[in-house]
Amino acid sequence: MIFKSKNTDLNFVDGVGFLTFPSLSEINFVNHAFSTRIGGVSTNEFKSMNLNFKRGDKPENVTENYQIFCRAAGFDYDSLVSSSQDHHTNVRVVTKKDRGIGISREHDMPSVDALITNDPDVTLVTHYADCTPLFFADPKKRVIGLAHAGWRGTAAKIGEITVEKMQNVYGCDPTDIIAVVGPAIGACCYEVDAPVYEQFASLTELKPAYFTKILGHGKYLIDLKEINRRMLLEAGLLSINITISDICTKCNSGLLYSHRASGGKRGGLVAMMSIRK
Repeated sequence: MIFKSKNTDLNFVDGVGFLTFPSLSEINFVNHAFSTRIGGVSTNEFKSMNLNFKRGDKPENVTENYQIFCRAAGFDYDSLVSSSQDHHTNVRVVTKKDRGIGISREHDMPSVDALITNDPDVTLVTHYADCTPLFFADPKKRVIGLAHAGWRGTAAKIGEITVEKMQNVYGCDPTDIIAVVGPAIGACCYEVDAPVYEQFASLTELKPAYFTKILGHGKYLIDLKEINRRMLLEAGLLSINITISDICTKCNSGLLYSHRASGGKRGGLVAMMSIRK
């Protein structure tokens, strides 16, 4: 396996592979990771670090994978709180009482695609297999957040909405927030038809010519990472505080699960983030 990136690090601990981002690693109170396929116990299309309970894998395998991954990446398994994603824009404020939701206990809220917290007793968990992960950290307020931006969530501006929630709940200043637009299907591979293209072409204030490409015959390429970057700028973040991972999940489907590359026969990746005590 050849891994090449200018802004994303591939780490191995006890045989478990995970990605990190230098701009977040430099913040001393933040622990973060984006999982890979490497180091778990799942088999077949789930091989091997599947972290999604809803794909048909054995639940005991997924649970063991979470435990293995947490040990390797330095998270407390008992502190995990999972999103309940359905491509909407609801943001949940997470506290210690929510520990275990979506992992060791059932989800108690439908439709949660973003999580924010200032509580060091929880670890935020969101789920991916081509969609765009958004990481947020405010070094001054010691607040973190994760958002799942599929094409619907991106079009609905979930990144901006998450930043607004951080402002309203914790008093964050967007100019202080460090953000990473994480590994996702890239502009090289994200081909869509006219209805999806039209959703993004209508965002004229963001200048669609910079993130759409017409292929012909009713097909288009969309750059979800660039759209999310532009939306974060609209939310008040500084350009120098936004990193866009140069990793495409479809191009790197041997390392990362990709829904497009696998035709839907795949496991799931996670983003994790916590505040160090």
